[in-house]
Amino acid sequence: MKKLFTLSVGLSSILLAQNITSVQYNGLLHLSDEVATEISGIHVGDAFDINKIDESIKNFYRQGYFSDIIVSSTPEGGLVYVFKEKSVISKLDMNGYSSSDEQEELFTQIGLRKGDLYDAIKVQTAQKNLIKKIESEGYYDTVVEVNVEPKEDSIALTFDVNKGEKIYIKKIDFSGANKVDSDEIEEALANQEEDFMGWLPGLHNGVANMDQLAYDGFRAKDVYMQNGYLDATVSDPLMRVDSGSYKAEVSYQISEGEQYRINSINIIGGVEGINLEKIKGEFTALEGKIFNINKLRKDMEYLKEQVANLGYAYVKVNPDFRKNKENNTVDVLYTIIPGQKVRINDVIISGNHTTKDRVVRRDIYLAPGDQFSATDLKDSKNALGRRGFFESVDIEQQRIDETNMNLLVKVKETATGSIQAGGGYGSYQGAMVSASLSDRNIFGSGINAAISFDISKISVNYSLSFNNPRVWDSDYSLGVNIYQSEYEYLTYDQKSVGAGVSLGKQLTRNLYGSLNYAYSKNDTNVDENSTTLTYSIFGQEDLNYAKSTFSVGLNYDTTDDFYVPREGIILGGSLGYAGVGGDEKFLEASAKFGAYYGLEDLIDYDMILRYKLRATVLKDQGQISLPEKLFMGGIGSVRGFEPYSIAPANDTADSNGTLSRQYLGGMKSLINTVEASVPLSKAAKMRLAFFYDYGMIGESSITEIKKEGYGVALEWFSPMGPINLVFARAKDPDELDRTANFEFTMGRKF
Repeated sequence: MKKLFTLSVGLSSILLAQNITSVQYNGLLHLSDEVATEISGIHVGDAFDINKIDESIKNFYRQGYFSDIIVSSTPEGGLVYVFKEKSVISKLDMNGYSSSDEQEELFTQIGLRKGDLYDAIKVQTAQKNLIKKIESEGYYDTVVEVNVEPKEDSIALTFDVNKGEKIYIKKIDFSGANKVDSDEIEEALANQEEDFMGWLPGLHNGVANMDQLAYDGFRAKDVYMQNGYLDATVSDPLMRVDSGSYKAEVSYQISEGEQYRINSINIIGGVEGINLEKIKGEFTALEGKIFNINKLRKDMEYLKEQVANLGYAYVKVNPDFRKNKENNTVDVLYTIIPGQKVRINDVIISGNHTTKDRVVRRDIYLAPGDQFSATDLKDSKNALGRRGFFESVDIEQQRIDETNMNLLVKVKETATGSIQAGGGYGSYQGAMVSASLSDRNIFGSGINAAISFDISKISVNYSLSFNNPRVWDSDYSLGVNIYQSEYEYLTYDQKSVGAGVSLGKQLTRNLYGSLNYAYSKNDTNVDENSTTLTYSIFGQEDLNYAKSTFSVGLNYDTTDDFYVPREGIILGGSLGYAGVGGDEKFLEASAKFGAYYGLEDLIDYDMILRYKLRATVLKDQGQISLPEKLFMGGIGSVRGFEPYSIAPANDTADSNGTLSRQYLGGMKSLINTVEASVPLSKAAKMRLAFFYDYGMIGESSITEIKKEGYGVALEWFSPMGPINLVFARAKDPDELDRTANFEFTMGRKF
């Protein structure tokens, strides 16, 4: 601490007066004179005390605003404090490491912000933090120089970074590992040897993570605990680096011991309302099986959740493992310490600048006065995530006392109103463009409305829709839509005008039911040059028909996010009948299934696996026209093929041998999709999804036509809404298949 205390020639007068006649503060910018007086503790009329003045200087330095303080006296017996405040950091820049749009967040991580007061020690700490961060990414001999440039009333800081060279792990040796496979141990480590083609997402590139090296010994020990080796010991890793090639070898010394099996599992400290035997029946760790620490951790969490569901929010479960070395068994004992039942004092919502509080609250299953439930808390977070209104949702438990807590619901809103667009190019459809103006959350009310159109060389479509998912905050929903479409098929043109209404109800927390009615008028004109096949389909040259459809649907959804779910399933189905008041008469049954699984907890990498299935079956009850039949192809179907280009058809050849295809449409279809989504740029909110689509469609048998497509999709959460760029290839297309290598959409979930 730098201090300077100077007494002027007026010292004798102070000593004679014995009391301070005035106190003056010069140079203060951040503090008022009143606050300065409180900090110093010195007032007019106080006795002169050099120790007290010295303590006041220390108090001022503790505020962190000042680089120098001078105290002097006046001939009249007053004190004058002269302050030199620290300069403000007006500019922060970094060369050689991060991009400009990431620098603000990076400086915050290392402890600096623009507008902070310059402090040499704080800057040195930030410099060390930056070096540590860069070295954690595998760079060796990292150098960071800080250039301090004084301005008129401020300081500009520039961090010049030389990242040095990356360390690549050439070899890992597990000395003493005989009973557990070395590959299994290495798979759990943060530092691994380079995989073949390790540059691919999800594989290991061999770059050393220096900040994780100290923890790898514990990770290896955990692998042994998963395999029942409770006595295993693993040394700290020893890394030897070749300073010339920057290649490294890592070695571990391991003593494995014997493998243990579970002899018994018991629970003590039961809580009223908990059936301990029933809970034990749900445990993944079983008596007689090899001890696995991961299964026991999972069982502990399950036990805690079941107790917490009865209101014991602060429940603790203490495990005790009693080893019997004579027969290599272990007795597991869980002790429940429930504490007291907890109630919700208040639910405090923040971050919802547009969305109304009541819209957020209707998806929170805990209210003031309710008894705490761990399951209700998890379901609330997932329900808010499924709405699509928020980029992130976090619910914190704020402990007030032993029996009360607040729930702090913190949301970060995402763009719900957007101009959405999509398009692509195909040899048949030509350029395709679609756009819509929509808002999933109009004025923060939760109401969804949209107006859209799409235009291509062969189609023009318009639609207007409105949906209130919670009418008057009830469990009922109401939706209406109207549309007009024109489509030019190979052998006919069709124009449709229609409208629909849907009434739904939230049956349970995750189950939604709906009753729907739709009516449309369809005018179809057959191409004069078409073959008799097309005439036989319609039975006449021009076909005008009306379709009136009633349908019921059920949808079950446990996913945790609207756009990019990382866990949960979607299961839905509908059954509809066309024929009440219309010309068409047929039954339509459809089903869908989606499963989502995030692997980050398992492999420490944000990979998401997705599986989707969609099936539809039509049954003719008197009339089903070609436009109502089933077709596949395009986004949401089998990618790599143009939309509506996969269906049962009749292929014919003219007198010149030129082949042509006339579509009959299908009555049964099944589409499977497998995807693996990985992060591409966290800052830009981009992900990359590798996909494989497999579809089947037929007239009498679903296996009549089988088509496959594969490729990669760029998933980007742009400021205008989610954008999906699809680069696809059709697998083994035939001569008449219409393929599409690129399509894109905007505004739809991935």
